[in-house]
Amino acid sequence: MTKKQTKRILRIVLAVGTIISLYFVPWIVVWAWILPLPNTVQEQVDQTMDYGFDGMIVYVDEAGQPPAFYAAGWHDRKNKIPADPHALFKIASISKLYDVVAVTKLVHEGRLSLDKTLADYFPEFAGRIENADKITLKMMVQHRSGIPNFTDTPNFWTHPPKNSQETLERILDLPANFAPGEDYEYSNTNYLLISELIKKVTGHGKHQYLKEEVLDPLGLNNTFASITEVNMDRLMSGYYVGVEEDIKTVDYGSMIATAEDVGIFLRALNDGSLFERGEQETYSELYKYEHTGLIPGYQSIAKYHKDLDTVVIQFVNTVDFEGYTWPLSEISYSRIIKILKR
Repeated sequence: MTKKQTKRILRIVLAVGTIISLYFVPWIVVWAWILPLPNTVQEQVDQTMDYGFDGMIVYVDEAGQPPAFYAAGWHDRKNKIPADPHALFKIASISKLYDVVAVTKLVHEGRLSLDKTLADYFPEFAGRIENADKITLKMMVQHRSGIPNFTDTPNFWTHPPKNSQETLERILDLPANFAPGEDYEYSNTNYLLISELIKKVTGHGKHQYLKEEVLDPLGLNNTFASITEVNMDRLMSGYYVGVEEDIKTVDYGSMIATAEDVGIFLRALNDGSLFERGEQETYSELYKYEHTGLIPGYQSIAKYHKDLDTVVIQFVNTVDFEGYTWPLSEISYSRIIKILKR
């Protein structure tokens, strides 16, 4: 077989493979990618509503420019209240960035040690959490502990625990997923334990410590520990595909914040202005500087784009864990960044 014939066969195989792969790709995702790029961020936000989302908020902080706010769709679908760019939102795992800041500061205060083990801090978990005497605080921060993820336990989302103790009960006595430090696996249990540890060493709740050390210094008056602390009318409704009811009153323990508050925090995290001397170096060794969040009814993206010196926060209040709401949200976000770059 000649080289020319080989290349021709390869082209045919690739073409057939492409056709087959497109058959299995949901067309709404393909459609979202190939639509002409709008001229403005607001046009993209409006266009995103055609993806099947109920509501969306976008906050853009470009260096040297006043912050920009965008919204489309519904804040409350049933009552026909339009999306409000200043609404409160469940930020889910974005809160892990705040947690690592708290750990960093407590390490520099000498109140925590990254090398101490889970058993050192919580002797009661020795024998209940496998390898508790070998799992360090640093491993928990970096998701290298091997502790099972409580959100992966049966019926977690349909029958959520009432408190942290009930949540921990779901993983106690389960085998480790891997030996400490030997692998990486995202586990929300790590950060539940970190929250309990912060509470233990400070003598009060994690949020109180964050309020004193992070939120108040940055003027973040619209960041809260949970839905129990907020005016529920200000909280954007949350929807799960196929479920008619608004599920915003279901409490999964998420922090609550406006897009602007998250954006201000993220800017300070990335430029280092919320750290004291030496703290940013410690943080950089521990964790990343951006995050996403996903719980029923709420998905979010929080990133700083160094090449643009711009923070972009995106909130979407429609979720389907088994569908395509997440990739569609990412596509919308990437298109917003393209518009800003242009």
